Amino acid sequence: MTPPRRHRRTPQDGPPPRPAAPAGKQGAGGNPERLYVVAGPDGERADIDLVTLIVARSPDPPPSATPEQAALLRLCAAPLSVAELSAYLSLPFGVVTVLLTEMLTAELVQARSFAVREALPDRSLLEAVMHGLQRL
Repeated sequence: MTPPRRHRRTPQDGPPPRPAAPAGKQGAGGNPERLYVVAGPDGERADIDLVTLIVARSPDPPPSATPEQAALLRLCAAPLSVAELSAYLSLPFGVVTVLLTEMLTAELVQARSFAVREALPDRSLLEAVMHGLQRL
């Protein structure tokens, strides 16, 4: 195996070109205006959290969908949490929430939340039903 050859740069070469950042990525060199364009000026948010499951009603995006909405619809063919969607799209949680709010109002996706502890019946009620059934 031959070792790589090093080439010295001379001052007239200039710095190497910087790679362009992917659209929608927010990082050290990211573009915060891009996130504003994706989220829109309204910024309304539905009451969803990181563990809310999102399911697409149809995996085919409508022609009027933005690229981010189309990507969300393709990802949500199977139920995914909002945290997973945020990670897969490399978008902040707030931006994904705004996008999902728009898609929920347009009925492109469904939100399924986990069972809340208060919604479950009281343990004493279940024990009373169990004892009543045992007496039969």
